[in-house]
Amino acid sequence: MKISTKGRYGLRAMVDIALHDEAEAVSISSISERQGISVSYLEQLLAKLRKAELIKSIRGAQGGYRLNLPPQEITVGSVLRALEGDLRPVNCAELMDEGGCESANFCLTKYVWQKMNDSINETVNRISIQELMNEAKASPSQKGTRHCEK
Repeated sequence: MKISTKGRYGLRAMVDIALHDEAEAVSISSISERQGISVSYLEQLLAKLRKAELIKSIRGAQGGYRLNLPPQEITVGSVLRALEGDLRPVNCAELMDEGGCESANFCLTKYVWQKMNDSINETVNRISIQELMNEAKASPSQKGTRHCEK
């Protein structure tokens, strides 16, 4: 499983909003400038995050985006699922809770996929936006601007 630019950029946008969401909403242009992500692509990502109720949009001259929940209550998993969909490493019916597949009893690799799926979900569900904010603030090279990957 590979996280696409949707997931990576969307997560960066969420951390950026969290870092700069103090007195007023964070404008999409300021996120774009700090993160090096086009406004049009951010609009698509932020629409999905808004639909998932992770952020809210504020209209008007001082408008922009704010987190809809405290950063310690938003997990990396919830952000990635809002943008990427399911995080399964393979399209295995057994992992999809759809009653399994006819080959499940004979599948030689099901154990591997289940362990990977469990590990991925445990990890992304354990890390909060607050933790990422703390990491960004602690890193002298970050200071809330662009992250290591583009």
